[in-house]
Amino acid sequence: MTDLFTTLAFYLQRSFVVNALIVGVLIALCSSLLGVTLVLKRYSFIGDGLSHVAFGAMAIAAVVGLTNSMPLVLFITVLSAVLLLRMGKNAKIKGDAAIAMISVGSLAIGYLLMNLFSTSSNLSGDVCSTLFGSTSILTLTSFDVWMCVILSVIVVIFFILFYNKIFSVTFDENFARATGQKASLYNLMIAIVIAVIIVVSMQLVGSLLISALVIFPALSAMRVFRSFKSVTVCAAIVSVICALIGLLTSILAGTPVGSTIVAVDIAVFLIFSVIGKFTQGGKA
Repeated sequence: MTDLFTTLAFYLQRSFVVNALIVGVLIALCSSLLGVTLVLKRYSFIGDGLSHVAFGAMAIAAVVGLTNSMPLVLFITVLSAVLLLRMGKNAKIKGDAAIAMISVGSLAIGYLLMNLFSTSSNLSGDVCSTLFGSTSILTLTSFDVWMCVILSVIVVIFFILFYNKIFSVTFDENFARATGQKASLYNLMIAIVIAVIIVVSMQLVGSLLISALVIFPALSAMRVFRSFKSVTVCAAIVSVICALIGLLTSILAGTPVGSTIVAVDIAVFLIFSVIGKFTQGGKA
């Protein structure tokens, strides 16, 4: 045990580890804030769709040789979020079908581009690390860290300022419209913010595991708490703790970052499910 703490203290003296922990905590916090809304509105799969779009955008950035892919990936993912919301309102293309179209299409095109215009001798490794996350979070540049901090602050401010609006469109969108609120505008803003979270989160858990980071903390909190505010606060705390435990475990044990964090999230969900049965607070 003493050796473990000594090793941990050694790593914490390294700036790249501290940067990874800061980014991990911010990503976990932002992901959890709107996770509750997505689960309650049954939009959970929008995270999957946008994460696959982000993968396709990253493939395009790699093909054209961009040294920093985040601006391009962010632009394409936000644009797709807006398109996805518009398509979801089309009677001919329902919401789930629109998500499936964009999700599968982006994933297929991204992988095709990476094969046709491969710039790496280890294509399988690049694809695997992009999909499932890698230790790249330990090699973050100053630009990456500051970009994550700025985007995270924007997400948190958005959530605080529009908390009441988010609450109203989450539980009764028709009533919100009847009272004069611009429900469509707030839904669009939520979709854009989710797109931002997806892009930032890719560095932590990879594109295929992002939905777990968004959904599991919310589902865990719903096993125990009932009110929207309590669930949101609990989800944020759970998400941050799971991210910290997952990151530290990954660094010490040498396991994949994204998979380790998701494994911790699953374990916490099971624990909360048991607690919820005893406290009779398991229903969301």
